[in-house]
Amino acid sequence: MSDNPADPFKKALAEATRTLANEPEMKVSYSVDPPGMSNDTARLPQVTRRMTRDEVMLARGTADAYALRTRFHNASTHNRYVPQGEMARDIYEAMEKARCEAVGTRAMPGCAGNIDAKIEADAQRMGYGDIIEASQAPLAEAAGYLVRHLATGRPLPESANNVMELWRGFLEQQAGATLENLDEVLADQRAFARFARQVIDDLGYGEELGDDPDAGDEEEGADAEAEEQEEPEAEQDGGDQQDETEASDETSEETSEADPDAAEAQVAQDETEEADMAEDAEMQEGEPPADLPPPPISEADPNYDVFTTDFDEEVMAEDLAGPDELERLRAYLDQQLEPLKGAVSRLANRLQRRLQAQQNRSWDFDQEEGVLDAGRLARVVANPTTPLSFKVEQDTEFRDTVVTLLLDNSGSMRGRPISIAAICADVLSQTLERCQVKVEILGFTTRAWKGGQSRESWLHAGRPPMPGRLNDLRHIIYKRADAPWRRVRPNLGLMMKEGLLKENIDGEALEWAHKRLTGRPEARRILMVISDGAPVDDSTLSANPPNYLEKHLRDVIAMIERRKQVELLAIGIGHDVTRYYQRAVTITDVEQLAGAMTEQLAALFEADPRLRAKAERRKAG
Repeated sequence: MSDNPADPFKKALAEATRTLANEPEMKVSYSVDPPGMSNDTARLPQVTRRMTRDEVMLARGTADAYALRTRFHNASTHNRYVPQGEMARDIYEAMEKARCEAVGTRAMPGCAGNIDAKIEADAQRMGYGDIIEASQAPLAEAAGYLVRHLATGRPLPESANNVMELWRGFLEQQAGATLENLDEVLADQRAFARFARQVIDDLGYGEELGDDPDAGDEEEGADAEAEEQEEPEAEQDGGDQQDETEASDETSEETSEADPDAAEAQVAQDETEEADMAEDAEMQEGEPPADLPPPPISEADPNYDVFTTDFDEEVMAEDLAGPDELERLRAYLDQQLEPLKGAVSRLANRLQRRLQAQQNRSWDFDQEEGVLDAGRLARVVANPTTPLSFKVEQDTEFRDTVVTLLLDNSGSMRGRPISIAAICADVLSQTLERCQVKVEILGFTTRAWKGGQSRESWLHAGRPPMPGRLNDLRHIIYKRADAPWRRVRPNLGLMMKEGLLKENIDGEALEWAHKRLTGRPEARRILMVISDGAPVDDSTLSANPPNYLEKHLRDVIAMIERRKQVELLAIGIGHDVTRYYQRAVTITDVEQLAGAMTEQLAALFEADPRLRAKAERRKAG
């Protein structure tokens, strides 16, 4: 009998894999070599004696993925429709893999979490989480991820989701109409194969598909009839064709003998044609189309236009003012808000107590290593053969949470509103940092009034109609999520800088903050917007419909709330933001901002289902 504690798990997993695949004779092995599936053998990742959670979940996810592929995949049907070109074939393979897993998880929801673990492990190994441009991300994987997401409705693991989101705008723009029929074909592999080929054609890789497999079936009967009717004629014409061929050969030989230069020219022409054909074949084999459309300016609304982005900037706060000026502005901010700072700090401390009350640490008992569990020593004394028991302290709940505060830096916030917003963001940043919650502070405005260089370019271009956004954006990073508060404390003083606050284009700022958040590794992401009005930019609104910026803001909010990757809430200062955001509060007095921010964040954390479940477990215990 083996003394390896992982052996029972391996045996149980192998049996479960055979059952899930509906293949009683399926062979299952474990190896440090890369996992794979060949014939009737599945090679799974090795599970060590320690049986860590990551390696157990990876083994289970890999086993489930191979089992579902075996159960729901027919190789002959797959090979019948497989494209010829490399890129088209990769997209086709990724979509079929996603189909098998989606069908399986729909029928057996318990597989979903296991497969998520495998997808995330594979994506992390490939470095997908660090990719920031679509050109660096594999389009085939993105297509497979999107099919899985649409078919199951489940959010993708972080690294995989990054790849999907980079290409999602392009995929939905090119193949959105076809993807709407996904549910109708998901369970039928043949119908799905035709569906996948249509998606590939929509994406611009139709030349790589090769011949239509179904066209041969439809024409087979007609071709057979035609062959029977033409057979006598073919026999009759055979002699004539042979004579023509022989005559052609003789003529060619005579031409070669009579005119050597003409023969050499003919050979050179043939070689040129062969080279051109080879080059065309090479371009068709796996090369993406050269005329791929550029990604849309906005993922939320592909029709949202920007006249030019040449003058936009994303800038760190310390790049807009020197260290001495930032210190001076910070001192001025502290001086302005000295009477209010105590009240804000008291509210922040109340928030901290509420959060820490939910962060009571707990222990995992009966572990093989960790801290010796003194409460179970009596068992060892009574029976010396009983092994020692250890316990491991659980991590705090909020280590995987990040909060972004997006502050409106428009001219209407000038004076007391921007001062209070700055000091609230400052104190909340300190508070959440003490609770192991990372905080990012961003601001948005424009570089100039009345359009700036963008408008100048538009005027020089002859004022083309409907130019889209017509101003120079300025997106400011006051504090990165990973930066300690003490190092960036002076940055918030920049909001006191004269001439900084100008126009506000909320939609693009919100989409910018959302993209930054979705690129973060934390499992939970919260975005809080603080604004005192609807988006306004005179230059843009003078050349576009009057609701142009407001419509885009609504589209961005709808996209964020639909994707559910980020929890979005807003606070309106003297402006009703509840007509835009599902989770929002409007305050009439800027003095209420500190209380509104703390209460909204506290309520959001208390609404976390993990915390509710933890509280229920404590009560039950």
